[in-house]
Amino acid sequence: MANPIESLIRLRINAHDAHYAGGLVDGAKMLQLFGDVATELLIRSDGDEGLFVAYHDVQFLAPVHAGDYIEARGRITGAGRSSRRMEFEAVKVIASAGLGGQPSAADVLAQPVVVCRASGTCVVPVPLQRAGSAPGASGAPPG
Repeated sequence: MANPIESLIRLRINAHDAHYAGGLVDGAKMLQLFGDVATELLIRSDGDEGLFVAYHDVQFLAPVHAGDYIEARGRITGAGRSSRRMEFEAVKVIASAGLGGQPSAADVLAQPVVVCRASGTCVVPVPLQRAGSAPGASGAPPG
């Protein structure tokens, strides 16, 4: 694709997302973020949220804790008549400093840490695709 459509969201993982001891967050949270990224990608490419039909590969590479700031990004890497192939990556850009007596201390990471990678396929049924919203277009609604 000449000009791939990309999306990036950044958010702070809150204490309600922590599921395990030590404030550890369930890996499913990263998949939720990738779902949000995929939705934006489909809106930008086709003017419709579409449907996420399959993950082809998911790799959990580093732990995520409450208080971490995560950037989830994705891009469309291929397009069929109704299918859109996508790749995703989540990186930790801020982490707790882990200082005793100062639980609110955090550090901006000099090198972001890749916490998850995935690829998948989404579908936008042809009747729901809006003219002028094809990959590489502005994503603006027609007329």
